[in-house]
Formats: sequence, C-alpha cells, structure tokens
Amino acid sequence: MVDATVSTNVRTIDERVSVIDITGSVTRKSEPELTDAYNKASGPLTRAIVLNFTALEYMNSSGIGLLVTLLVRANRQEQKLLAYGLSDHYKDIFGLTRLNEAIHIYDNEGTALAAAYEV
Repeated sequence: MVDATVSTNVRTIDERVSVIDITGSVTRKSEPELTDAYNKASGPLTRAIVLNFTALEYMNSSGIGLLVTLLVRANRQEQKLLAYGLSDHYKDIFGLTRLNEAIHIYDNEGTALAAAYEV
C-alpha cells in the first residue's frame, strides 16, 4: 500500500524563485501541507515556483486537483509554476489532463530554474 502522506521542503533560491521539494503521496489529504508550502514559497516579489517531484511516490486525481488549485493561486499572484522530476507515468497524466500546458515540465532542476528566470 502507498503511504498516503506528503512532506514538503521549501527552498528560496532568491526573492524571485522558490522550489518546493515534494516527497511521498499527493492526495486529498495533502492540501494543508501543499497550501502551507505554497504560502512559504510565495513572496511579494516571487515570479516562479518550481515543483520538485523527484521523490513523488504517488499522486491521484485529487492530487492533480490540488495542483490545479495551486496553479490558480499562482496565476492570481502573476506567478508561474514549473515542475521537474516527474516519472514518465506522471508526465503522461499531465499530458492527458493538459496540465503540462500550464505547468511546464523540465528534465532537471537546472533547466527548470533557467526557465524560471525567463518569466
């Protein structure tokens, strides 16, 4: 059985860019943790938040819904969400749901951060 918990770590790169490291499972139960992480990552000058999925174990449809909620919040703040570290399975899901059109996916942290500074 998949562990139904998520943990996050927020890394502030500078005043414009933050990274949220996501570990574990992203499900409905993840909402408080992800919301808290987004709030910590988002400052008045933040233009981009990078989601690090390298330690993601599982994500269900409710988890996808939480990402959409974060995306709406980011858009309201005129911020961009970017992601890296997704497995091929989750890249496919992002493609099927067209989430990859709003949250651009990168192969590694370096390319994601480079793209974050282009926004």
